[in-house]
Amino acid sequence: LRYIKLLEECGADIIELGVPFSDPLADGPTIQAAAERALKSGITLRKVLTFLRHHCKDIKVPIVLMTYYNPIFKYGDEDFLRDAAETGVRGVIIPDLTAEEADPFVRIACRYNIDTIFLIAPTSTKERIQGIVSLCRGFVYYVSITGITGSRLTLPEQFYRQLEAIRSLTDLPIAVGFGISTADEAGTVSKYADAVIVGSAIVKMLHTNPEGMFPYLKALRESIRN
Repeated sequence: LRYIKLLEECGADIIELGVPFSDPLADGPTIQAAAERALKSGITLRKVLTFLRHHCKDIKVPIVLMTYYNPIFKYGDEDFLRDAAETGVRGVIIPDLTAEEADPFVRIACRYNIDTIFLIAPTSTKERIQGIVSLCRGFVYYVSITGITGSRLTLPEQFYRQLEAIRSLTDLPIAVGFGISTADEAGTVSKYADAVIVGSAIVKMLHTNPEGMFPYLKALRESIRN
């Protein structure tokens, strides 16, 4: 809760709260290690929801849960979405729930007013982008690189072409994530995207240098704003 309040204070518009899973597909070493620490401490999807239920009145910024589908499947789609809605969760990101299999989940999520946020890769075709954005609510998550979270950011020409392709198919805001760690990188991406997602760099700093969080987050916010 202390770290969530710090993110709020430093100007985060949305907070993505990760739910640990033993076999992540999209996450790099930093978030994998964080998930392992959390699992060893006994953290589960139910415990994350219980935490949010106890503190939802204290959290002013919208919370989006990022998890993998297996914990949700075990919980039960409807039970999970009902309980998540009761705790104030506003959206979910599930990297391994593919567009081809997502329609039943999306329909239930709509009933509970929870946004479903799907990832679009630099390699996604225009036809696939169209299918993905039709399932998105809230915003679209564009993966800036072909790699895992925490990878080094590079913005090839394909990055800009893909952004244009996404914009031509949806009016939803486009948030860009993966590989963004410095204030300069966040500022560069914010010139083209509607939102900037920073994950691994924050998770790493929380673990190794928590006292450096405030100036780091303020620098990110200022760079994006400018």
